[in-house]
Amino acid sequence: MATTKLVWTSDPEEAKRLRESGRLETPHDAEPAKQTIRVTLDRKRRAGKTVTVASGFQHTAEALAAVAATLKKKCGSGGTAKDGEIEIQGDHAARIAAELQKLGYRVRT
Repeated sequence: MATTKLVWTSDPEEAKRLRESGRLETPHDAEPAKQTIRVTLDRKRRAGKTVTVASGFQHTAEALAAVAATLKKKCGSGGTAKDGEIEIQGDHAARIAAELQKLGYRVRT
């Protein structure tokens, strides 16, 4: 049988050993200038509603939530941040791209 990848462990010593060996990486925040963010519109699985999706972030969940809060305030609409992407309700692609460029990100539309 091939080597298996450990998904979860309840043993704190084993978790510590895995972190130290580099197999279990802790999430980190990359600099905005080193990240290329893709801004797209999506209508799939949303009952015809348009959602602006910004993907490609390399941030921790807390930092991603902070960026999402900033974008939601600028657009005046709701949204969510999960799995390295931010979803904003409505067609705000140009506004989000401009705001991300102000924050120092490289943006592709």
